[in-house]
Amino acid sequence: MKKPIPTLAAAMFATILSLPAAYAQGNAAQGEVKKIDASAGKISLKHGPIKSLGMDEGMTMVFRVKDPAMLKQVKVGDKVEFEAENADGAYTVTKMQKSK
Repeated sequence: MKKPIPTLAAAMFATILSLPAAYAQGNAAQGEVKKIDASAGKISLKHGPIKSLGMDEGMTMVFRVKDPAMLKQVKVGDKVEFEAENADGAYTVTKMQKSK
């Protein structure tokens, strides 16, 4: 009798390893920095749809930032790729990096 457990375990492991990348890609949104308010820990972004927040259309809005150090890495006019979540009723950028 064959032991399918190692094969099944390997397949499950490969699937689990691929989930974070797929999850991250689905949550990323594209935007442009319109305003930075470092003292308040906020950033204004003109962005496209953010499916993870139920936003099917783009708009310009103000977000809080999870880590104020993120604001030092960008300037007004920069194109960014970011992830955001609804944390305690406030839209908060959790990850952000410059994009092309």
